[in-house]
Amino acid sequence: MELGAALNSSLSSPSLASARSTTNLIPIVPRTLSPKVFLCRASLHATNSPPLTEMGKKAAEDHQAFELSSLTALSPLDGRYWGKVKDLAPFMSEYGLIRFRVLVEVKWLVMLSRIPQVVEVPSFSDEARSYLLRLVEEFSMDDALEVKKIERVTNHDVKAVEYFLKQKCQSHPEIAKVLEFFHFACTSEDINNLAHGLMLKEALNTVLLPVMDNLIKAICKMAKDNAHIPMLSRTHGQPATPTTLGKEMAIFVARLSRERRQISQVTLFGKFAGAVGNYNAHLVAYPDVHWPNVAEEFVESLGLSFNPYVTQIEPHDYMATLFHSIIQFNNILMDFDRDIWGYISLGYFKQITKAGEVGSSTMPHKVNPIDFENSEGNLGKANGGLSHLSMKLPISRWQRDLTDSTVLRNMGEGLGHSLLAYRSALQGIAKLEVNEARLNEDLDDSWEVLAEPIQTVMRRYGIPEPYEKLKHLTRGRAMTRESIREFIQGLELPEKAKADLLKLTPHSYIGAAADLAKVVDNLVDMVNGINIL
Repeated sequence: MELGAALNSSLSSPSLASARSTTNLIPIVPRTLSPKVFLCRASLHATNSPPLTEMGKKAAEDHQAFELSSLTALSPLDGRYWGKVKDLAPFMSEYGLIRFRVLVEVKWLVMLSRIPQVVEVPSFSDEARSYLLRLVEEFSMDDALEVKKIERVTNHDVKAVEYFLKQKCQSHPEIAKVLEFFHFACTSEDINNLAHGLMLKEALNTVLLPVMDNLIKAICKMAKDNAHIPMLSRTHGQPATPTTLGKEMAIFVARLSRERRQISQVTLFGKFAGAVGNYNAHLVAYPDVHWPNVAEEFVESLGLSFNPYVTQIEPHDYMATLFHSIIQFNNILMDFDRDIWGYISLGYFKQITKAGEVGSSTMPHKVNPIDFENSEGNLGKANGGLSHLSMKLPISRWQRDLTDSTVLRNMGEGLGHSLLAYRSALQGIAKLEVNEARLNEDLDDSWEVLAEPIQTVMRRYGIPEPYEKLKHLTRGRAMTRESIREFIQGLELPEKAKADLLKLTPHSYIGAAADLAKVVDNLVDMVNGINIL
């Protein structure tokens, strides 16, 4: 039944027609409220736009127009934002998964040829080995499409890779003799878990970690460039002890650097132990081979760490650790985005405008902090997906259920929204311009913040109730330079101590903030360029 006909049938049913007519005649209103409150009611027919049935019919007839494109993609990562996240596609896409599966299958066959007891797979010649490795190195989009074509028949994605490789190698006289040793003693998850580990490793080392580094460097530059610029702090939203703009940026440099280091230190594991982790089939076929040693050597040859205790699947604990670390990096960046948003709102930053851009569809003057808002929104979306991965993946019924399979296909979503957020934040940082006049204005209006150093010096020299006296003077009152100086003049302090207090201003009362900001790049140097091992 066509969509339009189905809708017409349902709308003309007696029960729905009765409900509709009843609703139109007698609005359901709580007795305590006036019916006027409920004047706005939705109706399927009270509109001048084309009927839904016509729109649905047109969409069904025009199905070719809804082939996947930037306009029809369900995820904005594959549509609107594709240009900002496509660097992840070679690794985290279906193509990437297939390519890494091919790599694992080919290298396993080469590994078998090096095991003396597996006489049925003699050592390959240099030419045969090069032929096999070229299948990986030259793997193309057309090859991936061929695998998908085979999958339409097999309805099994890993088996389709095996058949693809057999087709590719059946014309090679040496490799053709051992075609049945592709996927030898493997369960699909032997191939998949290694492919997923390699996908994550390459995506992180090639794309995510370098962009994280660029982000940390950009904030570090903000810290050093503005190390000396005084700024009024705000605790609980209220004026507080001054700091410097650079030192507040340095805090984020330190926090992000620590978390970035944690990400690079996560160990990525792999398993290769057969159907339930015991090498059952391996030992029946070749009982004299020490298969756990072979598996360990094979997994580590791919650049992953070996997990010897597994079921059918690698339990994904390392993925949970990795994704939690990325979530925390994202949380810290979200805190940065919100702080910058607030500083822009206060006027501490101006945003460099770009000719032709529109800030609001109705308010021409607006220059909105859209890059930081975009970053914040995408960090939330990323964390939602990564959190589900972290919570779900370590849980699998008995020796394995399939719930991890469909979830693992969404790793690219969480990483994609993270990447989009990082690049949005970088774009926003590039537009910022410090407004020192506005920063100075707030400091000039906040002489009450000097109550802290005054009462601290009073404590040193034994003046009774220093806190209480400053509280009485300043709490809830606007202080001026003159009122503060008058109070200091009346204190019984040593002349030097009194002179030092009289020199203080909200601009100069910044402690070690400037020095802390100037040396923060030492932290960045420690983590920059460190990859997942």
